Amino acid sequence: MPTHAEKRVVPYSADQMYALVADVAAYPEFLPWCAAARIRKRVPTETGEVIDADLVISFKLFRERFGSRVTLFPSENKIDVEYLNGPFRYLNNHWQFTPVEGGGCEVDFFVDFEFKSAILQAVIGVVFTEAMHRIVRAFDSRAHALYGQELNS
Repeated sequence: MPTHAEKRVVPYSADQMYALVADVAAYPEFLPWCAAARIRKRVPTETGEVIDADLVISFKLFRERFGSRVTLFPSENKIDVEYLNGPFRYLNNHWQFTPVEGGGCEVDFFVDFEFKSAILQAVIGVVFTEAMHRIVRAFDSRAHALYGQELNS
């Protein structure tokens, strides 16, 4: 059951980082192994929005589609992701973006999942830590491409 939790300060505002992560449809443009993204449904809520999305993940010989429910809380700069269907037994993912004094924000990222397939679980177990670092770097690179070093809200 791979789990990854990471907190780090970045030179971008909480609003900028929230917007970047909330744009699920853009993931194939910059996330490693994300071959496709499709928004199935968007439902406004009192506190934000709920998005049902499908992502296609392609890694070596494996190509899997999974559905998730992304709950957006813009006033809190928080994003919760829950698993709907696909190759996992479960998937939990959370993002929190907190402004820091002097500019920028702290990104609090957590993911926990387990594949149904023992083969997939064994394959990801070997590369999990490096994969998580590549994903985090991809979000950093995307922020730099979108926002540069500016601290704009």
